[in-house]
Amino acid sequence: QVQLVESGGGLVQPGGSLRLSCAASGSIFNIYAMGWYRQAPGKQRELVATITSGGSADYADSVKGRFTISRDNAKNTVYLQMNSLEPEDTAVYYCNTNAQRYRFSPVLDYWGQGTQVTVSS
Repeated sequence: QVQLVESGGGLVQPGGSLRLSCAASGSIFNIYAMGWYRQAPGKQRELVATITSGGSADYADSVKGRFTISRDNAKNTVYLQMNSLEPEDTAVYYCNTNAQRYRFSPVLDYWGQGTQVTVSS
């Protein structure tokens, strides 16, 4: 199994910053794309940002210029630096990865348990 453990969420005032981390562990042969999604109360889960193993990143329009995704392949860890946070960014943030447990096993989708981010004064 592949486990994803997120950290770094919390309460922050509008205009503030937070940095989320997500570490993958377990039986891992290869990790491909990693990303962050979020789900606000009463809304569907949405993509925030993704990054390939080569470092190519993609962002939702709503966070471009404010959020930065990065990864450390040696640590199987992905980060999300969130600046200029707005109340609309309040949500549970989930880490996601496509990973392969063994050399000839299928590439599967894995999710973390989520971390709450609340932006409020």
